[in-house]
Amino acid sequence: MLAKLPTRSTKHVCSVRITLAKDRLPGMSEVFSTHDVFNQSPTFEDVNLYLSDQALVAAVKREGAAGSAAALLAYGAIAGSSQARDLARLANEFPPILKTHDAKGHRIDLVEYHPAYHALMAISAGAGLHHMSAGAAPQVTRSALLYLSAQMEAGHCCPMTMTNAALSVLSRQPETGAPWLQKISEPKYDQSNVPLAQKFGLTIGMGMTEKQGGTDVRANTTRAVPLKAEGAGNAYALTGHKWFMSAPMSDAFLVLAQAAGGLTCFLLPRLAPDGGQNGIRLQRLKPKLGNRSNASSEVEFHEAQAIAIGNEGDGIRTIIAMVTQTRLDCAVSSAGLMRSALAHALHHTSHRTVFQKKLADQPLMQQVLADLAIEVEGAVALSFRLARAFDGGDDPLAQAWRRVMTPVAKYWICKQAAGFVAEAMECLGGNGYVEDGTLARIYREVPVNAIWEGSGNVMALDLVRVLQRTPDAAQLVLADIGAMIGGDARLGGAHARLSGLMRDVLGLERNARAIANGLAVLAAAALLKRDAPEEVCESFIATRVSLSGRQTYGIGIDADCARAIIARAMPG
Repeated sequence: MLAKLPTRSTKHVCSVRITLAKDRLPGMSEVFSTHDVFNQSPTFEDVNLYLSDQALVAAVKREGAAGSAAALLAYGAIAGSSQARDLARLANEFPPILKTHDAKGHRIDLVEYHPAYHALMAISAGAGLHHMSAGAAPQVTRSALLYLSAQMEAGHCCPMTMTNAALSVLSRQPETGAPWLQKISEPKYDQSNVPLAQKFGLTIGMGMTEKQGGTDVRANTTRAVPLKAEGAGNAYALTGHKWFMSAPMSDAFLVLAQAAGGLTCFLLPRLAPDGGQNGIRLQRLKPKLGNRSNASSEVEFHEAQAIAIGNEGDGIRTIIAMVTQTRLDCAVSSAGLMRSALAHALHHTSHRTVFQKKLADQPLMQQVLADLAIEVEGAVALSFRLARAFDGGDDPLAQAWRRVMTPVAKYWICKQAAGFVAEAMECLGGNGYVEDGTLARIYREVPVNAIWEGSGNVMALDLVRVLQRTPDAAQLVLADIGAMIGGDARLGGAHARLSGLMRDVLGLERNARAIANGLAVLAAAALLKRDAPEEVCESFIATRVSLSGRQTYGIGIDADCARAIIARAMPG
């Protein structure tokens, strides 16, 4: 069920009236009284982000989610609407504000969001983005929703991602998780500050990192003391801190703390059952580079009551399923942001005339646009093939793809995104750099996915651990990729080189990034060779696999291929 968008000019969101600034402006002839405004591209809005994305439509069908096409079509219209664009702008121009105390000095620990943020949350929750969709390929369907939602506004996707990822942890302990799982499954967003029993929809956050450890969560110092009995399902009091805890208005958090038996996972409700405070003290909100609509906080726990999920000492093993799911989301949302940047670049250059010719018709610009387009094709092919592996259950190949290719896809797609968006921004020139447009916000947004849930080195080292501990999984993936290559000598040579690097036991850590990057590019190239139009796969292979010394976009694509690639990628 999709939430209904407010009307265009005047919005009633969460009982707060919002009048858009642009609707109060006088006519353009009055604002610019000395000249006419022309040769500017129209605002990129009211575009169905699903229907206009041929690569996405093909990936959804290919990976088994064709039955979700109607729902994705409806959501694509909402995500690309002028109303959603305005909500995204407002949610980022008016970021969250921390209120630690009320007017009388009582501790309240509340974060206030602009009504536009709540409206975005309601739209995405209404589509089921915060919990697994039903159907033949729920992970693929949900990945498509996330890909579209990130283009609508990326910041609010954080609590959507964490809530969905928490399902795998809460399901491990039904006696504790059942009441939470039931309300998470509702396609509703409930912003009210009330305890679990009074909520009709839930979001779940996560808090793992601490000042002294960061990624090294084994260095956590937060203490967990049992209130009565020890072990899974029992109550503990938590005292300590978290350096990053995103979406602090979530109804509960999955956190790690040191119990007597070692690092343990806990479900920590934000409020006590009676609605009172639960010992969670918000210290400040992070002044982040991007992701501004979404609050991230530093917190202290003062004997906050939580329930152990899993046994003492099993914290990392318990929460790793959640982390794996969020890493898939990082890759998918980065691909979505790349697609948005590309769509804006294509839209602008197809309307902008320079030197008596449309920018999109100029040979050098066509090289850049086509190069950007095939990068998105590769990111979509890889991330949605990975999403299908998450639907694969106990199938050995699906398990191997999840274990091997999750860090690989996150590494490559998230890392490519920042440079990609910078190049797309250049296509708009100064119009891309100013905050009035969308590209500046996307550019500030993209680095977080490369950092969150493990930076590039963490992903590369995770791949090394897979190669060391479960080499059979890596061989299954390599064999699968090899089957897609067929007799292509270029891909066959890359496959052989990569296999050699993976067999070099002594050089695995030193070459970890090269292996992760090479595996991502090879897998994407093989998928495109099997499934994409010839101009797409041949251009990707020629520029990503065969061309040595390539450093920037806009190099090495055949002119006829460039025009065909641009036509395929054009959003409208």
